[in-house]
Amino acid sequence: MTIRILIADDEALLRMAFSTILEAQPDMAPVGEAADGMEAVRLARELRPDVVLMDVRMPGSDGIEATRRVVRVSPRSRVLILTTFDLDEYAFAGLKAGASGFLLKNTRPEELLTAIRSVAAGDAVVSPRITRRLLENFCPHIPDGGSADRDAWLRRLTAREREVLVQVGRGLSNSEIAAALYLAEATVKSHLGRVLRKLELRDRTQAVVFAYESRLVHPA
Repeated sequence: MTIRILIADDEALLRMAFSTILEAQPDMAPVGEAADGMEAVRLARELRPDVVLMDVRMPGSDGIEATRRVVRVSPRSRVLILTTFDLDEYAFAGLKAGASGFLLKNTRPEELLTAIRSVAAGDAVVSPRITRRLLENFCPHIPDGGSADRDAWLRRLTAREREVLVQVGRGLSNSEIAAALYLAEATVKSHLGRVLRKLELRDRTQAVVFAYESRLVHPA
C-alpha cells in the first residue's frame, strides 16, 4: 500500500528535498506541498494524506496550531513534527496537539523514511534519548492542575498496565520494557494497547506525555 504524504514547510528547497527522497521510494508518494499552516490544514482536509510532515515555524498559522487542526479535520492523518534542538518546547507542544512524533531536521534520510512508515502503520516515533531530553527540560513547566481527574483516569489501569505506562514514559522500547518487567514483548504490546484504549490516547507519544503530566515519570 502506498503511503500518501503531505509536506508542510515554508522553505521551498526543503520541500523539494523531501519530495525527491519520497518519490524514490516504491511505497511512498508525496501528494501535496504547503508553505504555511493554513494551507497544510486545507490540503489535509482535501487530500486526506496518511502522513503530514509538519514544520514547526511557518508564517501565518504555525505548525503547532496546524497540527491541532489537521488531526481534527482529517483524523486518519498522522502528523510528524520536524524540529531542531533549540525548538524543543515547540516539539512538546506539537505532541500535545496530536502529533504522532517528532524528528530533528538533520535526521538521516533512512531514519526519516523509517519514521514515516512507523507513523503510517499507527505507531509513534519517540526516540528515547530525545524524548527524555525534551520532557525532562519542560516537565517542570507542565501545569499541575487537574490531579484528581488524572487520578481517576489512572484508576482504570491495572497495576501491570500502570508499570508499562511508566516504562513507556521513560522512553523505553517494547523490547526494553519486556526485559525490565520480565515479560514477553507480545505481552507488553497487549498491555500498551489496553493502556491506550482505557486512557483514550491516540498513540504511544500521547502515552509519554500523559505519563509526565500525571507525574508518573519525573525529571532525572
